[in-house]
Amino acid sequence: MAPGISGFSLYLPPYRVQLESWCEWNNQSWDKFRSVVGRSFRMRAPRQSIYTFAANAVWRLIRDYDIDPTQVGLLALGTESSTDNSAGAVIVKGMVNDALAAAGLPLLARDCEVPEFKQACLGGVYGVKAALRYLATDGRGRQAIVVCADIAEYARGGSGEPTQGAGAVAMLLESDARLLEVDLAGAGSDSDYRVADFRKPFARFRNQPARDDGQVQDLPMFNGHYSTSCYIDATHHAVTSMLDKRPGRNLDYFHEVDAVFMHRPYHQMPTTGWVMAYLFALAHDDEGRDQLRALCADAGVDATQLIDELLAPSPFHGNGAHLFENTGDVFPLSRRVRNQLRTTPLWDTLVEGKLGLGSEAMRDLGNLYTAALPAWLASGLHEAVTDGLELAGQEWLALGYGSGDAAEALPMRVVAGWEEAAARINFETALLGATDLTQAQYIDVHEGRFTAIAVQPARAEFIVDHVGTSNGPDFFDEGVEYYRFVGAE
Repeated sequence: MAPGISGFSLYLPPYRVQLESWCEWNNQSWDKFRSVVGRSFRMRAPRQSIYTFAANAVWRLIRDYDIDPTQVGLLALGTESSTDNSAGAVIVKGMVNDALAAAGLPLLARDCEVPEFKQACLGGVYGVKAALRYLATDGRGRQAIVVCADIAEYARGGSGEPTQGAGAVAMLLESDARLLEVDLAGAGSDSDYRVADFRKPFARFRNQPARDDGQVQDLPMFNGHYSTSCYIDATHHAVTSMLDKRPGRNLDYFHEVDAVFMHRPYHQMPTTGWVMAYLFALAHDDEGRDQLRALCADAGVDATQLIDELLAPSPFHGNGAHLFENTGDVFPLSRRVRNQLRTTPLWDTLVEGKLGLGSEAMRDLGNLYTAALPAWLASGLHEAVTDGLELAGQEWLALGYGSGDAAEALPMRVVAGWEEAAARINFETALLGATDLTQAQYIDVHEGRFTAIAVQPARAEFIVDHVGTSNGPDFFDEGVEYYRFVGAE
């Protein structure tokens, strides 16, 4: 028996933007965005929030995996889109209990813990680690659910606009995993504060125009190439932290691991992070440096300068970029060598062979922030069971990242008999029922104007019934969301 993940369930909102259409609206190259970003992304519809997303995913998980709610001792929420600074996962528990009661089923246990985890897109991974620790200590014999839910919105006209997304993924964790054993003792961690990376300060909400749904629009601030460099730096150090715990040569792991799943804000970002981790490993290996020199010669790059770039203690200054400091790409030579590596047969083995499982379907999910990594794991397992692949005993790597920045490298192993639990993953059905938005509709949804858009027919899901407006003196609920379960199967 080994602890780990036993189930996945997804929820995606109904509104969808096709990136090919978005490129037409904005006079952008569809070939470029299809290759780099993906195919489409989802947007929240009226009466939806990250809490309804999370509750819908958990409700589906409980039904799809025949979970006894009384045995769930921990329900954790990972998100960077929360709109309540007091309550978190307990909101999700309340909604799910309403649905359970309506269905005549037992409620989630009264002694169920309800923490919320926040560290940008890494919150869900921290939730998974906490759940595994719970199952190994005071939660022995119980089950845990970790749900990741987010809304990724970016300003229209900005570089992040095509990388939007929304949705939730719920995971079932047990002491005897039915899908993926997680080697928590062998995990690698990294964290280092970068001031001007991806941030969401509350000051952004001042004088914000009102939305029809009464909610806030959580547009982040970020610094393009610099944020990519932060991703590279953190994932590299987390992988190194993990590899330093393993016997043998670090460089060999890149060929030995069977499949790799990483946080993916857009399609090409995991490729960049994984290949950079490989280049760092080459630079720290005597024989590997000879391979680097050969790549440099073919790319027209000075090998000594590249190795210095990769072996530097830190490419950043202090805690990162400060006001007016250059926040561009801090690995410029490595980028040229990555492009050269793309032309070699090694690329197919290192990238296509390791990052390919489930990747194609992820092009239609957009950026799900905390839910992006678990969604990819679910996609990989769904693809494998659909195609009849043999996975038992494979070594997988789940590499999470949260801007700011921090990263976690979780080594996993696919368990024997994984097919039964994988067959219950609702990945394909979660993609159904989408409504493609026109340009005018997209703008309305983005700005919180829903009057001109038809609401989807009610499904068996949770919605925001209304938002409180009372500000005393005898009762206060201004901004509090009230929820309702609607529809039927």
